[in-house]
Amino acid sequence: MNRGKILWVDDEIELLRSHIMFLEEKGYEVTPVTNADDAIALITQRHFDLVLLDEMMSGKDGLAALAEIKDFNPSLPVVMITKNEEESLMEEAIGGKIDDYLTKPINPSQILSTCKKFLERYKIGEERISRDYAMEFNQITQALMAQPDWQEWIEIYLRLTEWEIELDHYPDLGLLQTLQDQKRSCNLEFARFIERNYPPWIHDQSDAPVLSVDIVAEHLVPLLTQGRRIVLLIIDSLRLDQWMAIEPLLFPYFHINKSYYYSILPTATPFSRNAIFSGLYPIEIEEKYPDLWQAGNDDDFSRNRYEHQFLNGQLKSMGFNLNPESKYIKIVEAQESKELERNLSSYIQTQLLAIVVNFVDIIAHSRSTSEILREIVPDEAAFRSLTRSWFGHSSIFRVLRYLAEEENLTIVLTSDHGSIRSMRGAKVIGDRETSTNLRYKFGRNLKCDSKYAIFVRDPRHYKLPRRGINVNYIIAKEDYYFVYPTNYHKYLNLYKDSFQHGGVSMEEMILPIIELRPKK
Repeated sequence: MNRGKILWVDDEIELLRSHIMFLEEKGYEVTPVTNADDAIALITQRHFDLVLLDEMMSGKDGLAALAEIKDFNPSLPVVMITKNEEESLMEEAIGGKIDDYLTKPINPSQILSTCKKFLERYKIGEERISRDYAMEFNQITQALMAQPDWQEWIEIYLRLTEWEIELDHYPDLGLLQTLQDQKRSCNLEFARFIERNYPPWIHDQSDAPVLSVDIVAEHLVPLLTQGRRIVLLIIDSLRLDQWMAIEPLLFPYFHINKSYYYSILPTATPFSRNAIFSGLYPIEIEEKYPDLWQAGNDDDFSRNRYEHQFLNGQLKSMGFNLNPESKYIKIVEAQESKELERNLSSYIQTQLLAIVVNFVDIIAHSRSTSEILREIVPDEAAFRSLTRSWFGHSSIFRVLRYLAEEENLTIVLTSDHGSIRSMRGAKVIGDRETSTNLRYKFGRNLKCDSKYAIFVRDPRHYKLPRRGINVNYIIAKEDYYFVYPTNYHKYLNLYKDSFQHGGVSMEEMILPIIELRPKK
């Protein structure tokens, strides 16, 4: 079995004959040459998987040969073999000009390890992933059977999400469908768990997780008490897996402290984000601010026009009268991002700056009706990739890098809810006044199979606005979305495989809350 083709370039190649024989016994095909010019000629004529290149050779030396090799084939890995232990060579290796280096004298195990690293890393990785996931699959299955509590559900979701991201690197293994099936099974049990436990959480606070209404009290108030400046950054509809995709971009700039919370229901902006800013459940907002609640339509924008007032009201109720008062910025369009960048130095003079960014949510909504976006974002992995690409080139990332230079400042980054890729339709019946949302609805005489939705007969039970007499709510479970019987198949196909929010799933409810402290 040929494990890879190696070109070994050294003007004293005869002294390395035992090493070459050792590699050949291990299944590698080794071509020895004694000078750089012959090596470069061979590389232009034949395929090699790895080059072992001596640094000090008569005639053209290794560094000059390296430049020509990389000009011809930048992707061909080159390992420099040298007597030079100077730091500059190490820096060149780290900087990427050299893929790796070995210092003479070399032994067979060093050479074998290096060859495996470059020629068999992917295969070894596949074998490890297959073995480890089989073990993980069994562990998660056993965890489900043990009736996990809310903390254990966070752990299950974290493990599933980490595996999703891991499998992005091994698309040919065929494990992704198995993982998706297991995730669907988990969401089935998660919906049952939420249906049993959510009402006690919000009424009795008995063994409850941190919820949307607790974010300011749990994560901002301690920092305000310490006198720290805070930037609260809410990226609307950011899922845990999308956070994991952008997190590595922040490693060079911040110390990162991660925790998790549960969104209130429905997992939609008018409910969950207002709950963050006000510290109140929707029914309490309706009672305390009846004019503000009635003034908006039932969409993700108009009912969130008063977030700054809600935030200031919550802070004052806790005894904080900031001077100057908090600053609030919502970014929906590019011009608003540019304005934030221009004025950032003045904005952070206040102790609390709140920023809401709608990009991820807009992409999720727009994908439902855009063929181009469906092509760009065919699945969750592509959505993660697009989110990372956007974030890495965004004004928000530039703002964060600017803030990384500030002292006595903490950034609290979170999301108001996630989203789920909705794959299955559920037939719903309601009157003309029923709301239009796909993952939750409210209205009179709502009917839907309890297999697909939580039926909230009394809105007060879920601390939801009553909206008049005999109004009920239904909240979709798992990956279902609601479709009316009229033109059923048309709308079933229109919204199938779209990212939606408002329902009960791990992706929508379990969210990261991140503290970023500048490393400087």
